[in-house]
Amino acid sequence: MEAERLQPVKKGVPITFSYEVVFEKSDIRWPSRWDAYLKMEGARVHWFSILNSLMVIAFLAGIVFVIFLRTVRRDLTKYEELDKEAQAQMNEELSGWKLVVGDVFRAPPHSQLLCIMVGDGVQITGMAVVSILFAAFGFMSPASRGMLLTGMVLLYLFLGIAAGYVACRLWRTLKAGDSTGWRSIAWRVACFFPGIAFTILTLLNFLLWGSDSTGAIPISLFFILLALWFCISVPLTLFGGFLGVRAEHIQFPVRTNQIPRQIPRQKYPSWLLVLGAGMLPFGTLFIELFFIMSSLWMGRVYYVFGFLFVVLILLAIVCAEVSLVLTYMHLCMEDWRWWWKAFFSSGSVALYVFLYSINYMVFDLHILGGTVSILLYIGYSLLMVLAILLSTGTVGFLTSFYFVHYLFSSVKLD
Repeated sequence: MEAERLQPVKKGVPITFSYEVVFEKSDIRWPSRWDAYLKMEGARVHWFSILNSLMVIAFLAGIVFVIFLRTVRRDLTKYEELDKEAQAQMNEELSGWKLVVGDVFRAPPHSQLLCIMVGDGVQITGMAVVSILFAAFGFMSPASRGMLLTGMVLLYLFLGIAAGYVACRLWRTLKAGDSTGWRSIAWRVACFFPGIAFTILTLLNFLLWGSDSTGAIPISLFFILLALWFCISVPLTLFGGFLGVRAEHIQFPVRTNQIPRQIPRQKYPSWLLVLGAGMLPFGTLFIELFFIMSSLWMGRVYYVFGFLFVVLILLAIVCAEVSLVLTYMHLCMEDWRWWWKAFFSSGSVALYVFLYSINYMVFDLHILGGTVSILLYIGYSLLMVLAILLSTGTVGFLTSFYFVHYLFSSVKLD
């Protein structure tokens, strides 16, 4: 009888596939039906990742503690105990970060781009935190395919209000209360990251169409995404920008000199230190990154969103501490150009994530075959790296901004 079922395979002859289903009664309750698939091995590895992150945080927290209590507070206390004549004499003998008091709040070059990237970073960070938090509490069930991605897209759309608000308020702060050009900033915030993502997805989709792949995005979905982008995200970002302009701008505690102060020549390039700083945040992320990459490209189930949420919080803390420490170091070296360095000191973790993704493709991902598959992998990796750059860079920049504002608000220097 089995021989009668066999079908000879011949070239050009269609093959008929069939299958049988046998239903057996089970004692497993309906809500627990996914437990066999969601049980992930290697929980000890995730705990090791968290312990490793805590050690890095403790090390950086010790440095921050020394900066605040033993250096900054000591200098401020010593300054406040002097009389006016002694203060005037001390002002002539200042050293370190106190020498850049007239330039520390000077607007950075390409300030528009900085505001745009910070606004998009706030939007991406908020989307990631809320999405992973909901998933950790079990609202994103694997029984509902695509629920996590749909939730992330919707959150990103509605968080355009926060992006526009932060970007336009920062722009108004850099312009000393002048709100001219805020509409342009809000428009660019709404189009910067989504525009890059849409361009990458379009190019990758052309590759899939050219190779007759079933994984290509339907053209109808492209029009739906465009409608969501311009009918929801853009108006909400403009509304957030309007709220940011109406809010009171952050006033700088010291005046900015007309002539920029000359920066002393450094022994080593400061950007080398900025790029190297990304290794510390990457150290808190790389173990969990392996499981995420395996889930994306190897078809493995990833559902330990509780661990992922904890790692995300620890990553934000490390990014904030790294940016703060490097900003203080640059100010002590009389380098008042801290704006972009504060952004990239924590955002440089994206460089190491990209290098890790290339390493993963070469040594762990052996299923890729052909140029199209490799280009798809690199394209999606670049999109992920850009999102990580904007998110981590924003966390570091905002921390450094409020640190510098607090530092120079604590002492009155003329």
